[in-house]
Formats: sequence, C-alpha cells, structure tokens
Amino acid sequence: MLSLEQVKQSLESAGQSHVLQFWPELCEVERDSFLQELSQLDLKGLTDHCEGAARSAASPSASLDQHMEPVPPESIGSVRKSDKDSLAEWENEGLLQISENRVGVLLLAGGQGTRLGVQYPKGMYNVGLPSGKTLYQIQTERIHKIQELADRKYGSKCTVPWYIMTSEFTLAPTEKFFRENNYFGLEPSNIVMFEQRMIPAVTFDGKVILQGKGKLAMAPDGNGGLYQALVDNKVLEDMKKRGVEYLHVYCVDNILVKMADPMFIGFCVSKGADCGAKVVEKAYPAEPVGVVCRVRGVSQVVEYSEIQPETAELRGPGGELVYSAGNICNHFFTRAFLQDVAEKFKGQLEQHVAFKKVPFVDLCGNQVKPTKPNGIKMEKFVFDVLPFSRNVVVFEVVREDEFSPLKNADGAATDNPTTARNSLLAQHCRWATAAGATLLDEHGNILPLTASASAGDSHPALCEISPLVSYFGEGLEQLLKGKTLPTPLILDEKRAKELQAQ
Repeated sequence: MLSLEQVKQSLESAGQSHVLQFWPELCEVERDSFLQELSQLDLKGLTDHCEGAARSAASPSASLDQHMEPVPPESIGSVRKSDKDSLAEWENEGLLQISENRVGVLLLAGGQGTRLGVQYPKGMYNVGLPSGKTLYQIQTERIHKIQELADRKYGSKCTVPWYIMTSEFTLAPTEKFFRENNYFGLEPSNIVMFEQRMIPAVTFDGKVILQGKGKLAMAPDGNGGLYQALVDNKVLEDMKKRGVEYLHVYCVDNILVKMADPMFIGFCVSKGADCGAKVVEKAYPAEPVGVVCRVRGVSQVVEYSEIQPETAELRGPGGELVYSAGNICNHFFTRAFLQDVAEKFKGQLEQHVAFKKVPFVDLCGNQVKPTKPNGIKMEKFVFDVLPFSRNVVVFEVVREDEFSPLKNADGAATDNPTTARNSLLAQHCRWATAAGATLLDEHGNILPLTASASAGDSHPALCEISPLVSYFGEGLEQLLKGKTLPTPLILDEKRAKELQAQ
C-alpha cells in the first residue's frame, strides 16, 4: 500500500487533489480503507482517463455513414436462410468440438442491474416462471444438457468450463449463490469466477467524483473490460491448460441464450473465423441496437446512435434493410485471438462515454442524489475487438428463439421480467406443439396454437420445459407426440419419465 504522502503527490500531479478534501474528518478505519482504494488506482492512467472522458464528452464522433457497407454474403450464416444440410453439418462440427473439451463459455456478469432495480446480481433474478428458476439455474442446466448431447453423439465424457466475469459488486454474492445451490450440480472446479476492473466516474470537466467522504464513485469498466480482466486473473492460462480453443461469450441477461450453441460454434470453426457475432434482423430501421457491418473495409459494430436515419432506412432490392444485422452481444472467439488482443490490442480499445446520474458528496460533505446526469462513466465494449480480427463471420438467428434480454423493471415498455418470461414460455409452447402435443388451458379447452406460441403473445400458456429435458426443442417428440396435456405444465426430468412410461 502507498503512503498518504505518495498518494497525495500522485493526486496532485493528476490534478485530483480534491479527492482528499475530507481526509481530516475520516476515522482511522475509513482512512485505511480509502488509502487502500487510492493505492490501487492507476493514477498515471487516471489523468489520461479523465482528459479522455472530458474530451469525448465534448466532441461528438464523426459520421461513419459514407464509409459503411454491409457484411459480405460469404461471411454470413443464417438459421433461416442457410440450407438444412449446412445447418446440420455446422451443428455436428460444434458438438464434435464440445465432445473434445475444446469449447468453453464465458459469461459477462459484472453489471449492477440498476435499471432492473435490484440490489443483487442479475443472474440471481427470478422472472416468475412456473418453476421459479433463476437465470443462473437455467444457464447451468443448458450447460449440463449440451455436454450430454455431445457425449451421446460422440461417446465422450466432456466438460464445458464456465468462466464468469463479475465485478466488485457481483463477485461475492455470485460465489455465495452458487455455493448455496451446490453449483446446480456442476463441478465447482469447472466454474471459474473472476473480477473485472473498476474505474472512477468523473465530472464533465474531468474531476473524479467522491461518492462519500472517503469513497470514490467507481463503476465496472464495461463488458470490454473483459480483455484486461483475462490478463489480470490469468484466465487465458487456465483455458490453455484445459485445452479450450473456442469460446462462446454472452451476456447474463438474455433468457433465451443457447450456451455453447453447437451450430454457431460449428459455423465459425468451419469458416476458419477467429471472431464471430450472432445477430438478429432489426425489427425496424431505428431500433436501438448496434449494427454489425464494415467500415472502410473493416468489420465492426456501429452503434445505432452513430448512424444517420437515412442510412438506417436504406433497403435492398427485395425490400430488406441493408443494415439489418442487429448485434445481440453474443460472440465466438478463438483463444488464440483473445491471446492476441490481450498481448497487442487491449490498449487500443475505444472508450465509450456514458452520461450517468452519479450520487456524490458536495463541498459541505452532504450526500446528493442527482436528478439529471452529472458524471461520465467510461466503458469499453466486448465487440470493440472486431476490427483487430483477421476473419469475422456473422450468424443470423431468429429473435423469438434466441434473444430476449432482461434490462428494465416491470412497467418499462420492453426487455422487462414479463417480456423475458413470456418469450421463454411462448418458445416452449412452440416446441411442445411442434412435437405433437395438444395443450389445454386451465378450463380444459384446447389452446389454439397461435394463441399459445406466437412471439408477440402477451399471455402465452404456462408451459415450461426444463433445459435438462431439452436444450433447444430436440427429443420431445417421443415424450409428447399425441398427448393431451393440461397447463400449467412443468416438463422437468421427473415429469418426462412419467410421460415416457405412459
């Protein structure tokens, strides 16, 4: 730990001496913990960070529109448009790689869930499914199932290690949650939790914000903090030791995520890609999602706020949007590429400016909860590494099947617990009816297929299928064909055995 004198000097040379203004008022314990926090700060980097934040906030980025072009067709695979044989081939390739222990999944779970309005990590959230399962439990069960599918196909006994990037806010509660739930049956040594860095929030003129008299306002450095965190925590060494060559990287809040999706992995591997992005077709031109495209010939994600409306509205000869590849933060990386980023490129990642309401103490030491943005949080994004890739491919999936994020509290128009729950239930209704089941409502009336399974349905039937029974709708026909089943239906392993015996 640095001495008070050393910290004082560093803060002064960084133009941040205000940080110690309440030092005389702190007790011994508070001083110790504050000194420790300040010792861990990269004070040299802090000046660049603050100046960069203030600069970025003051100057909007230049327009990219005239340099943009869509991703070329040869780099695109699609669940809807690629032929059945190719899809089957990619899936088999993915399952083969999984069976050989060459695939890991990496979860980005460092965010605070402020928009959702909860005081605990988002993965612990229960959206109100009939089973009461949390996002973490659903994801764990999908890992169990994909291992089982690969083993069954290739006679292996494989492991898909799960790397979970947390932050100072989410590490301890996440560890405790998994421990208390016995890791949902996974081997604890195959779940590797690590922490991303925290960086200070700053005012519009580049001054570090004090959250308390002896506490800085800190925030995780965005999901692009992954690359620094891989180095800080020696995660790449762990992957190498386990023989993991390919990684599926995703965000915690997507209830429909296909963990280690074999079709996506197989597609990327067979294309020789070092970097892949799953996309969904944009719902409408101004939908607020980033677009995967090329800028000056280099693949990247262009944020929706950086595209002019006339560019967003461009349509091709068939009436389809030219820039329709909506980014859903769902990626494939080779370990070799991540190693490259860690060694050569992580310092070149762009900083993105987010204007936030940051609670602070004023000059008199009073706590203030601002009503409008008063500070800047600098974030890096996981997809900012695309330009460093030698071969980026894009895989288009169906939104109703694979993308329903949980971002907001109920009451918000979209991406809330109700929409997430309904997306999953509607998907499971589609699976059940496609497998030949007839579902009944609570009064014993047959549920029309359209009512129970359309994506836009606001009240899908209560039909929930455990990932331990089916990963993505496979294997249900032998259980459900010709059966008439009342809802609510929770098709877990126990119920599956009963149905099999009938």
